[in-house]
Amino acid sequence: MNRFVIADPKLCIGCGTCMAACSTVHKAKGLQQAPRLTVMRHEQATMPVQCRHCEDAPCIKVCPVEAIAQTDDAVQLNESLCIGCNLCAVACPFGAIQSGGSRPVAMSNSYDTYIPCTLRSSNPSTSAGLSVFGSDLLSWEPGVRAIAVKCDLCAFREEGPACIDACPSQALTLVNEGETARLARERRLQAASAHPELASSFATSCSAKAATTRQGEC
Repeated sequence: MNRFVIADPKLCIGCGTCMAACSTVHKAKGLQQAPRLTVMRHEQATMPVQCRHCEDAPCIKVCPVEAIAQTDDAVQLNESLCIGCNLCAVACPFGAIQSGGSRPVAMSNSYDTYIPCTLRSSNPSTSAGLSVFGSDLLSWEPGVRAIAVKCDLCAFREEGPACIDACPSQALTLVNEGETARLARERRLQAASAHPELASSFATSCSAKAATTRQGEC
């Protein structure tokens, strides 16, 4: 199964530290600086929402340039290939993909060619030594375009997702196959404890299944 980060709304305090940490580490790496998660607020509950790295990810299917792909145990987006069509954002069932407007990886930050400005030109005049052309509403910066951004689990960090490390209330958790199995067993035990009158039948059913499958565990 794919890994993903999920938050516990009972622990989240809505401080936005996770968003700030996400933006900071990606900007330092030269990636889009828009945060890959968004803290949502509903009445008294808060919780950051981000990519769930779906097993059968719809964003992969709709991307026309194959900028999104399954990589090991995660769904990753190549910012240099993205054309900003936003089809992935439309297809995402969690609303976890959005557009960013900073310079992506592998994009130049200046042009050597002089672009003249005329009365009918849509381009501002270029000035030597300036990365931004023009100073009015038509000003533009080479390489800056709106492209998709989504959670990449901070694949470039050995420590793992920065949002988990930064959360002051430890509301964020990295879920993998082992964690899923542990939580499933924990929920089964909670269900059995909540209904002691059914404990004997649960134990009998578990023993029968273990004897049949030779797994030794329900």
